Amino acid sequence: MPDAGPTAVLPLRPLTVGELVDSAVLLLRDHARTLVPVAVVLAGVEQLLLHPLRLVAEVMPPAYLPRLDELPAYWFLLAVGAACEGVVVALLGNLTARAAGTVLVDPAPRVHRLLHPGGARFPVTVLAAGLAGAVMFVSALVLPLWVVGFALLGSVVPAIVLDRVGPVRALWRSATLALRNSGRAAAVRLLNYLVWWLLRIGLAIGAVTGLESAGLLAPEWKLPVALAVWTAVNGVAYPALACLDAVVYLETRIRTEGLDIAVGRARQTGRPALTPTADRR
Repeated sequence: MPDAGPTAVLPLRPLTVGELVDSAVLLLRDHARTLVPVAVVLAGVEQLLLHPLRLVAEVMPPAYLPRLDELPAYWFLLAVGAACEGVVVALLGNLTARAAGTVLVDPAPRVHRLLHPGGARFPVTVLAAGLAGAVMFVSALVLPLWVVGFALLGSVVPAIVLDRVGPVRALWRSATLALRNSGRAAAVRLLNYLVWWLLRIGLAIGAVTGLESAGLLAPEWKLPVALAVWTAVNGVAYPALACLDAVVYLETRIRTEGLDIAVGRARQTGRPALTPTADRR
């Protein structure tokens, strides 16, 4: 297991699944002051976009369970929700990839300015996030394909930020990396999503239901409180997912492309191995 501290976020060696999760948690912890507020804003926008569709589907907070007579509207709601998740995680992936790349190249403790636009490729990231959202929307309409779409998209933004490729090529590279080693990266991403999906449902439903059972939540406040709770829960879950994507991307390159050798040489010679990383001061 990686030790606490910035030098242990990304050891220069292949990691077990548990170590990948530990590294992602450490990366999130080290950059939570930037990642969580940005994620909360994006998650809040997502909740506002989904609210009209929930009204059409006639689903009630906090669980938003489907009605049998409104299944087409509910299916469309799920597809839009999947697209929103894909877009938000991709946008956060720009920040987490730069943070992870910086730690890998230079593990010395520093303050990272993740929102600095220099070398961040924000416009390309937005375009790639839109493409990822479109893929998630279409694949979610055909439910079994959602699993395939989500599993293959984890490295799109890290490839854009760290490999300096375009959005279309990044889609191909992401799928290629995900399928290496018998689909190890794809399986790790799906497993991590499942864990966070269960946690999000449990926390959101538990919080709202608990307040309601204790008589602390008036009926007219149930909807806004549910929106706020889902925003808060997703505000932590989404950057956690993006952190794992960044860690898995780099670990897959270490495992299959010898990135650890390139980084080791770069540390010795002072030459950059990954560009751009998060700007440092």
